[in-house]
Amino acid sequence: MRISEVLTLPLNLFIKRGLPSADPDFIKNRMLHIQGKGGKERLVPLTPSAVRAVKAYLEVREHFFSFVRDKNPFLFASEAKEGHLTRQRVGQLLKELALKAGLSPERLSPHVLRHAFASHLLHHGADLLSLQQLLGHSDISTTQIYTHVLYEHLSNLLQHHHPVAKSPQ
Repeated sequence: MRISEVLTLPLNLFIKRGLPSADPDFIKNRMLHIQGKGGKERLVPLTPSAVRAVKAYLEVREHFFSFVRDKNPFLFASEAKEGHLTRQRVGQLLKELALKAGLSPERLSPHVLRHAFASHLLHHGADLLSLQQLLGHSDISTTQIYTHVLYEHLSNLLQHHHPVAKSPQ
């Protein structure tokens, strides 16, 4: 999901679905039906680890701010005029976490996480059409920018593991 899609998730989407739930049958094959960029609708898988994370967050959500108890409609509520966390604030939080982890804050952003997600999927065998659907791209050419990661990986595999590539010249 794009960061703006995550931040505008309505709280009732999870309450209606029965979260928090420890029921493994509930977790299997769950999908979020979201309206993304340009009003385009798509399904986003809700993995077991995501369910656990939302469950843990919901257990402490109202302790962050007193206004959350006043029925703020967003999963990621905030006192910002939008009523939810902003992209900019998430970027700031990521930079703070990067510093705490000893990483360069310039190298971490919501978009970098999205790019890493796409790159890891391709690296582990995902096809471009599936990746296109998961990223919510309307055109496959937008998704193809991630193929350089796949080509780099294949080139590296060839150079390090193919007998002819390793033979002395």
